Amino acid sequence: MRLDKFLKVSRLIKRRTLAKEVCDGGGVEVNRRPAKAGTEVKPGDILTLKLGNRWQTVEILATPESIAADRAKETYRVLAEGKTGPGEP
Repeated sequence: MRLDKFLKVSRLIKRRTLAKEVCDGGGVEVNRRPAKAGTEVKPGDILTLKLGNRWQTVEILATPESIAADRAKETYRVLAEGKTGPGEP
């Protein structure tokens, strides 16, 4: 599944166009490598998202084509998350 579609289906990012912008702007890594929107992802991949001053690392558990909003969190597991302070990358 394409990275931008996974981000939308999993509700990590609400809109696919925004997911594409974040990916193409360098805000997402897949398995510690910068990733573009078209990067293929699969269960077991580790994503790191950087949105503003927040970051989150998740493991992909499933890549369904669609899923109910209340079950979207079943597609990933949060490994770590936090905020960057002033002057931090």
